[in-house]
Amino acid sequence: MSTIILGVDIGSTKICAIIAQKDNAGIKILGAGIAKSQGVKKGIITNIELASRSIKHAINDAKRVAGTHFDKVIVSMSGAYTKSVDSYGVVNVPNSDIGITEISRVMQMADHNANIPNEYEKLHVLPYNFKVDDQAHIDDPLGMNGARLEVQVHIITVLKSSLNNLKKAVKSASLEIDNIVLNSYASSIAVLNEDEKELGVAVIDLGGATSNIAIHLGNSIRYNDFLGVGSNNITNDLSMALHTPINAAQRVKIDYGSLKLNSNDIIDLPAIGDEGNSHEVSLEIVTNVIYARVEETLLIISQSIKDSGFKDQLGGGIVLTGGMTRLEGLRDLTTAIFNNMPVRIARPNEYGVEGMFDTLKGPEYSTSLGLIFYGAGRFTPYEMDSNKKLRYKDEVIEPSSNNLTMPDEAETSDDGFTIDTNVTNKKGDPNIDIFLEKDPSIKDGFKKFWNRITQLF
Repeated sequence: MSTIILGVDIGSTKICAIIAQKDNAGIKILGAGIAKSQGVKKGIITNIELASRSIKHAINDAKRVAGTHFDKVIVSMSGAYTKSVDSYGVVNVPNSDIGITEISRVMQMADHNANIPNEYEKLHVLPYNFKVDDQAHIDDPLGMNGARLEVQVHIITVLKSSLNNLKKAVKSASLEIDNIVLNSYASSIAVLNEDEKELGVAVIDLGGATSNIAIHLGNSIRYNDFLGVGSNNITNDLSMALHTPINAAQRVKIDYGSLKLNSNDIIDLPAIGDEGNSHEVSLEIVTNVIYARVEETLLIISQSIKDSGFKDQLGGGIVLTGGMTRLEGLRDLTTAIFNNMPVRIARPNEYGVEGMFDTLKGPEYSTSLGLIFYGAGRFTPYEMDSNKKLRYKDEVIEPSSNNLTMPDEAETSDDGFTIDTNVTNKKGDPNIDIFLEKDPSIKDGFKKFWNRITQLF
């Protein structure tokens, strides 16, 4: 049995919707849709109607390609107006055997102990250090023996008004939110490998209008930050410096964008207010304008990472992703600003993914694919998600009773698909229970049979 996952990355420059199928063989991309973002500025919903229209357009395109219908979505949440706090929890273990119940209890205790402002709501509760009795730095306490379990967690919260506006925009697009994921968290899921996580790494997602930072140490995110600057700022700088319309500046950035001076050639650009006439501009000026903006952005990000207190623990260095990473020379400039730390330009990880469209292989789609990976279970070993539910690495993700396997003729299918991400304990199958309730005699016979089996074992 397979499940269908729909991820929607709500960015400031584009809305990207991806539909994927998850089964025992891995993940298969079924369809994708991309729409120009409207009603979203610097990661925040500013016009619910326009944002909803863009979301619906992207999802409809994805559905047409996939040939399937699915209305529960995992959506990204911008790092704008987020706050993060650390908290601590401790519980006793009655039977000295630590299971999922005990891990859930200790995380709920840490969640309860957190001092969160009333205007903020928790998005992720991410444990980064377990302690069993006197043993600290336990990676995974499941199955261990102990009388006392402690945990330290990193809690990411978001302004309630921003969260509610996001929910309204998605609901207006006739969709139901299954989960909400911080975009830098989704990006880190898509691009990081296990060695980088273990050594400590900073993921910097340089997008169209925002830059998001997530520091990953061991099993969890330890720090996240947001900067309302992206590649659109380069376009605006070029427009002002070259006295040319925004559209022309955007073409210059795409065609000639570089942090290295490769040529002193002259190009012709239309003038603002008089596009019928053109004027000549040196590519040296173009390079200087781009360099100044990118250098300033990276310097601010460098200071943020320094202020986090984790800069000396980043053995895995810096991982850059997002659309701005297409600028030639970005890696060299980043290496210089971060004092020769290892720097990698990252694209989404394609391991275990089938049918990856060429369009989705670019770094600008890291968050979008990270949402799909999150829905498929590729998240931190333990966490409490936006629904206040415990997620863990070995949980069983099963389709709900009205979910169907993919039809052979996907184009003609109108069936809806749902995914149940609740943690299940395998104690009963609701479909079997309903079947037994219909015929008491079958139920009695089944009970007798089950009692005999349990006595044997």
